[in-house]
Amino acid sequence: MTALLEVDGLVAHYGRIRALENLSLRVEEGEIVTLIGANGAGKTTTLRAISGLVRASKGRIRFDGSDISHEPAHRIVRAGIGHSPEGRHVFARMSVRENLELGAYIGNSRAQFAADLERVLAIFPRLRERLTQRSGTLSGGEQQMLAMGRALMSRPRLLMLDEPSLGLSPILVQTIFRVIREINGHGTTVLLIEQNARQALGIATRGYVLELGRIVHEDSAANLMASEAVRAAYLGGGAA
Repeated sequence: MTALLEVDGLVAHYGRIRALENLSLRVEEGEIVTLIGANGAGKTTTLRAISGLVRASKGRIRFDGSDISHEPAHRIVRAGIGHSPEGRHVFARMSVRENLELGAYIGNSRAQFAADLERVLAIFPRLRERLTQRSGTLSGGEQQMLAMGRALMSRPRLLMLDEPSLGLSPILVQTIFRVIREINGHGTTVLLIEQNARQALGIATRGYVLELGRIVHEDSAANLMASEAVRAAYLGGGAA
């Protein structure tokens, strides 16, 4: 059976520094898969390589059976991969609506855009109240909602989320994780990087542990949560 996303033997560099070393993973349609690991482990680079923002030195990336290893980023979006990056990167001087319009740049009809906008605003009601507001004036939580909503405007089959709860209050963290579940429940597959490994494993189907650009462990989320080694390294120790 062909996975929705297959990464095989991926090697990537930043200058002379090797950031990914023979990395392989797969994501089945309908899953939430999480990547956990310390800062500098290669998690963000993995997402950037999949979305075409970092060029792989070796290896292959397949999406829905097609090789996208050397496709430019805009074609990867068209293929069905959305990416909400670490740090949100909203366009601060543009309104919330204008940011969402940029997410739909792949050429949807006016009717499709209206339907997609309504779907995103139903998921993030706060954005409906802020449509004409400059994005730079939003709170951190609202900017995260906007970044995720912008990625959803391209109707992705796979949504990649990089640290969606970073810097948010505990209440907003719970909101973001509830929304991730909701997005997945509506049929979007999710590949998730999250500093809060316990929260990520709590909603994920499976997980991969990265160290220094390599996959060192792969298992169901439940088994990773129960692993003493994973708990000690990434979950703060103690019972899960």
